This record gives sequence, structure tokens and C-alpha cells, in this order.
Amino acid sequence: MRIAPLADVKARFSRYVEGCQREPVVVTKNGRPAAVLVAAPQDEMELERVVLANTPRFRELLNAAGRRLARGGALSHAEFWSRVSMPAARGRGRRGRASAGAVRRPQAALRQRET
Repeated sequence: MRIAPLADVKARFSRYVEGCQREPVVVTKNGRPAAVLVAAPQDEMELERVVLANTPRFRELLNAAGRRLARGGALSHAEFWSRVSMPAARGRGRRGRASAGAVRRPQAALRQRET
């Protein structure tokens, strides 16, 4: 792990980006840690996990869900989809288009994840 002041990182950003491929770089501001430069994962799904894990709003959503689960507020998989899925005829306007509130189950995405 390397530690570098913000002014130096700003002046030599490309060098630090290359350096974080070997080891994380802790960027300090006024002598205190302010940011960390780490190499981006090459795997797209892993990159998404890293970004989400470092998104405060997403972490709060997960924490809130964990609290609901602890209180017994969970739905089974089947019950969840029965609540959000709409039959083809429901939720359609006069011209056969889905209404703005219609939610469809992403079948293809689910099949990919299950395999």
C-alpha cells in the first residue's frame, strides 16, 4: 500500500493510476486519508460489485433489507413474483400498450442467472 498527498496525485495522476495496478494508493488530504485508488477489476460483474459495495445509498438499502428480514418481513421467491408480475391482459391501456405502472418479470435475465 502506498500513501500519497492529494497535490502529488493531482500532478502525477497517470503515474498513480498505473501504480495502483500493483498496490492500492491511499490519497491523503491535509494528512488524513481521503480516497483510495485501486485497480479496476477486469471482470464486469466484479467491477459492478466493487462499485455497489462502495455506494452509500446501496449499502443503506441492504442494511434496511437486513433489518426487515431480522423482523420477519421476508417474502418467498414465489410470493415476491406474484406481487410484481402482471398477467398479459392486466395493466394494458385501450390500445394494448402496457400502462406506466406495469412491471414485467425479466424472464431472460433470470434464466441466465439460474444457469
